[in-house]
Amino acid sequence: MNMHIHRQQQTGLVTVEFALIGAFFFLVLFAIIEFGRVLFVWNTLDEVTRRAARLAAVCPMNQTAAVIDRSIFQGNVLSNLDSSNINVEYLTESFGDPLNVLEDVRYVRASVQNYQHQLLIPFIPTSILTAPDFSTTLPSESLGTSPAGSWTVTCL
Repeated sequence: MNMHIHRQQQTGLVTVEFALIGAFFFLVLFAIIEFGRVLFVWNTLDEVTRRAARLAAVCPMNQTAAVIDRSIFQGNVLSNLDSSNINVEYLTESFGDPLNVLEDVRYVRASVQNYQHQLLIPFIPTSILTAPDFSTTLPSESLGTSPAGSWTVTCL
């Protein structure tokens, strides 16, 4: 008789324990998924700078808008990433600004700045994460011209 009364008192205990442990488990699960999303976004931002620097090194200097559009995958991979987050610079031997003089350009730097990543973790008040700045610097190549300067390539 005593065992029967003891079991009736613990009828909902398993449900309460599951609610406590389950909430913690799902929070950890969402955190792991969100961490994977953040790593994907950071890897994509690094790839965007690499693509932009590579395209800027071989495309004419006056086609920066086309270089940026192609480097961000035409906006199809990261929804918040647009051309305002990308900066392409043409640099001299001492990493100074060559004032867009083709003969003085020795390096091309592409950078991603001020990108805001929207987090999806429930019950966390700060749902926006500002990504660190990413940049890639490469030596300039043809910049869209032949060595003799006789023809210009379009990179559209």
